[in-house]
Amino acid sequence: MPRSKSSRRWLQQHHDDVYVLRARQEGYRSRAAYKLIEINEKHDLLRPGVAIVDLGAAPGGWSQIAARHVGTGGRVIATDILPMEPLQNVEFVQGDFTEETVYESLVAMLGEQRAGLVISDMAPNSSGMKTVDQPRALYLAELALDMARRVLRPDGDFLVKVFQGAGSEQFIKEIRGTFGKVIIVKPKASRPKSREVYVLARNYLV
Repeated sequence: MPRSKSSRRWLQQHHDDVYVLRARQEGYRSRAAYKLIEINEKHDLLRPGVAIVDLGAAPGGWSQIAARHVGTGGRVIATDILPMEPLQNVEFVQGDFTEETVYESLVAMLGEQRAGLVISDMAPNSSGMKTVDQPRALYLAELALDMARRVLRPDGDFLVKVFQGAGSEQFIKEIRGTFGKVIIVKPKASRPKSREVYVLARNYLV
């Protein structure tokens, strides 16, 4: 089946993307790695010895960065409905983390430890229609927040992708009621025309 003009345009832009090229050269699994690198450099998010839960982790770009920073004393527990090739110092659970069996597997991995950070770069497959994509994206962000509330330790942190649009301000307001400090960041690696931003929430208030 021939590709549409918009599909061909996206593929060309992706092929020419400086972050895509850098990721290939530097061995990262996705261009998204540079978003987390920049956020961490500015906000000191990834710390040695911390247990991190990475939601919607495949193909593993964020897990790669997280594992590098937590060191041997920390842990990265990643999950996705899609398979993910193994990564050193990353524990992976395949499945839908909203299902009880998958959630219980994550909790069992944490053991007595609570997560110091929950990160989510999840996004739905785009249909190209805002009225469809925005609710789907917001739903994923809400699922990530619910998971963070369940596994974070007191004073833990949360980083989640949000698409600006219907419902996003109310969602951010909800986060503000759950954490001590909330800021909105847009890394340089986010495509300029994209409505995506990242909500960085610090100091979980149990």
